[in-house]
Amino acid sequence: MSEPLVVGRIGRAHGIRGEVAIDVRTDEPESRFAAGTTIATDPAPTGPLTIERARWHSGRLLVRFAGIGDRSAAEALRGTWLVVDPGDIAPSTDPDDYHDQELIGLTVVTADGGAVGEVADILHHGQDLLVVRGSTGERLVPFVAAIVPEVDVPGGRLVITPPPGLLDPSD
Repeated sequence: MSEPLVVGRIGRAHGIRGEVAIDVRTDEPESRFAAGTTIATDPAPTGPLTIERARWHSGRLLVRFAGIGDRSAAEALRGTWLVVDPGDIAPSTDPDDYHDQELIGLTVVTADGGAVGEVADILHHGQDLLVVRGSTGERLVPFVAAIVPEVDVPGGRLVITPPPGLLDPSD
């Protein structure tokens, strides 16, 4: 079985009736968090959870799960990852669209072949950032075509053309 895909993380409780804020990690929140949808969790014993209701409030997705009726029960879910099986996700028709787990573990090299490290994580903050872990520590690399011109998932590598200062702050 392949590793599950993270589509969200449960944040803090909202109100007293069991709603929670969701840190959304999917491009399709309306379908992933639709009422009636059952979603697996990590840790697995916490779920599966069935979405009773979802709504947007002040730019945040708020979800109420079936059987979670008060603030205490909602707060107990905090930090739980919401996951789906990769087989349940239709492949993208966009050749420049990647799932996080396709990128995590790729070897990162510069255009001239210099070793940089490995993609350890992807952060989704306004713009996507690759967390690249190398011998000199971690660096955040904006995941944009100007800096990441080549992604070779089958070949296990990602090529970057870093601007001055990105890899070495003394530049």
